[in-house]
Amino acid sequence: MQFLVLLTAPDHFARWEGLSSEERDDAMASFGSFAKAVQERGEIVAGDALYAPAAARTVQMGPERVVTDGPFAETVEQLAGFYVIDVDSLETAVDLARLLPRNTAVEVRPTRGVPIR
Repeated sequence: MQFLVLLTAPDHFARWEGLSSEERDDAMASFGSFAKAVQERGEIVAGDALYAPAAARTVQMGPERVVTDGPFAETVEQLAGFYVIDVDSLETAVDLARLLPRNTAVEVRPTRGVPIR
């Protein structure tokens, strides 16, 4: 079963730039622990860090489909990265998500398993 794992944090990009080398090393070690644990229980299908919200474009709802700069929501929390993992259960996915850096909130959401190609 596949799960989308979204990493968010308030003002993530500014905070990341302000981290010490040791704090960044700790975060990277957490990402490594997560990746190793997922590989032991399933697989990482995809994952990547994202550019800052200023690089985003949103195609709005409605007949005009207006494109606006930035993410869809006005919020201090910023989507920082994601994984798509394939593991046996939601409980396993949540247990794995606990390995990610503690200064990041993590949303774990099952996917419907319908490939878009």
